[in-house]
Amino acid sequence: MGHGNLAAMLLREETTCFAFCAGHESFAAAEGAIGLARSANRARKEPLQVILNGLGKDAAQIISRINGFTHVETAFDYATGEVKVVKQKAYSDGERANVRGYGADDVREGVAIMHSEDVDVAITGNSTNPTRFQHPVMATYKKECILKGKKFFSVASGGGTGRTLHPDNMAAVPASYGMTDTMGRMHSDALMHSSQAHLQFQLTLR
Repeated sequence: MGHGNLAAMLLREETTCFAFCAGHESFAAAEGAIGLARSANRARKEPLQVILNGLGKDAAQIISRINGFTHVETAFDYATGEVKVVKQKAYSDGERANVRGYGADDVREGVAIMHSEDVDVAITGNSTNPTRFQHPVMATYKKECILKGKKFFSVASGGGTGRTLHPDNMAAVPASYGMTDTMGRMHSDALMHSSQAHLQFQLTLR
């Protein structure tokens, strides 16, 4: 049901913006985000706007450059809660440049970016470091959407107890995976745990 509801949201024309909230390590996840949008766009009249959010500012620039996306540099006013675009740089032409990569310094800026793009659907990547803030950004944004009556569909790519060799979780697995899994369950309308789940969702779209 979760995969079906997510696919339905991405296929509806009233859904205009899809966000992937990736961790610093999620180079491959950025490719996955554009792949999901490409699949949905086959049946849509207007293409989805895709953004990456939840990254540190340096990581957002690096991932945008490597993947050929457009890097969007922002400045957040902590007194007013407003986020402003300082600079944009496209690292390619065509489809890939339409993906906008944002970096944020903390949860408040990440949430402000979500509001500025009026995100309708988001997938939160499974950052293996529990100190990162993708899940709090999604949870806060979802609460604020509910309060103003906006429909928002949140998907968490949770952890389970798998092990990787990424430096972030060398000393913390399975605890860090368990932490992000728990945080994802607090805000998600659907939960994905593995590459098999992502494959199942791709098949649902097709």
